[in-house]
Amino acid sequence: MVKRRYRLLLSGVLVLLAILTVHGFLPVTTGEEKVLTVGAFAGSYWSLQNGNSYKILDDAIDLFEKENPGVKVQYVSGITLGQYQEWLSEKKAEGRMPDVFLVPSDIFQSFADIGVMQNLDGFIKHDIGFSLDLFYEKTLKGGRYRNIQYALPFECSPVLMIMNKTLLRDNSIPVPDENWTWDEFYEACEMTGISDTNAGGQYGVIDYGWQDAFAANKVKLFNDKGTACDFTGDDIYESLLFLERLTKLPKGKVTSASDFYKGVVAFEPMSFATYRASVQNDLSYQNYSDFEWGYTSMPAGMDGDNVSRLDTLTVAMSSDSHYKKEAWQFMKTLTSEEAVQKEIYDYSEGLSPLKSVTEDPELAEYVFDHYGVVLNRDVITYVMERAENENRFPDYEEIATEVTTAVDSILGDKSNIRMEQIIWNRRINNYIKKLS
Repeated sequence: MVKRRYRLLLSGVLVLLAILTVHGFLPVTTGEEKVLTVGAFAGSYWSLQNGNSYKILDDAIDLFEKENPGVKVQYVSGITLGQYQEWLSEKKAEGRMPDVFLVPSDIFQSFADIGVMQNLDGFIKHDIGFSLDLFYEKTLKGGRYRNIQYALPFECSPVLMIMNKTLLRDNSIPVPDENWTWDEFYEACEMTGISDTNAGGQYGVIDYGWQDAFAANKVKLFNDKGTACDFTGDDIYESLLFLERLTKLPKGKVTSASDFYKGVVAFEPMSFATYRASVQNDLSYQNYSDFEWGYTSMPAGMDGDNVSRLDTLTVAMSSDSHYKKEAWQFMKTLTSEEAVQKEIYDYSEGLSPLKSVTEDPELAEYVFDHYGVVLNRDVITYVMERAENENRFPDYEEIATEVTTAVDSILGDKSNIRMEQIIWNRRINNYIKKLS
């Protein structure tokens, strides 16, 4: 009986030790230096030129290693963003996933589905010194799947409405508030096109597309997995009617993608990262500095809100990591350490998802003085409260191209929009089935 109790007790202790090891509370090895591996890519996540892609990561590693003696952090350099997903997949197949890795939005859902990423809810709940309230809520959704937090936000970029404020003033057009609507947007575009000062050719808007209109009108085009599309709704009908109105404006068609930079277009939707790159690039800024740039929220649709499409680069932990406690600490260094997050404004192009950083008046002054980029706290806060992460599922780009074809066909045809919606709904869903 005593031996049996001893065996049961020993078995219980071994099970407890195994659980603690799996969850990172006990190391796999003792008395040896721990090596934490990180998955990262070279270049800008925002498809912009960037020669400092590892600077933020390197500084975060230096800070982490000073605060965590006995732990070293390593990463493989030179992997491009285009190669990154394949590289991660190979590491998964080899059973050598990095302990911590960056997660582009277009692979987040598929990685969550196959169990690559560690559920972070337990770490968040038991870490007294950490709070999700540090971040913009909508950026957290970029790392959440089926009500589970799998990743923390590292950098983000919402779509803003960029304005030529000089052109608006010259045409006596009020600069829009953050809570403006489609009607106000249309009126401003119309006034730009018919203005008496339009001898040289002025245009209301460039590159306002179906993604912007659908977001503004709270359209849910696809189901969560991207396996079905509903193109028949009233909200889509209203969006198509509005897009049709825009195309019929005086001077409604811009002839060149560079016309905004030439100062003859009033509005252009642009990601914050692209806006930053355009303004702070010395050559671009010198060439097009004869008008004042500005930005505001996207105009609200009839049944929607001032919704901006949001892209969030997140950071996750491998579910197979042997050093989960250390991985969690490093994730916090990358995402919630102010000194690290402030470097986004020197070495990248997006916004920090950390509210205390992005809304810091001293940082805003620094960014404007050094780069000419405005961090408008009121606008950014308003936009981030209403932003929505795009539903990026596998094959999204191909299916979105099919939707673009549908919208272009409808806007270029004088037939019944309602009927065309039904026809294209069937075509798009058939296309989705072929891809699956």
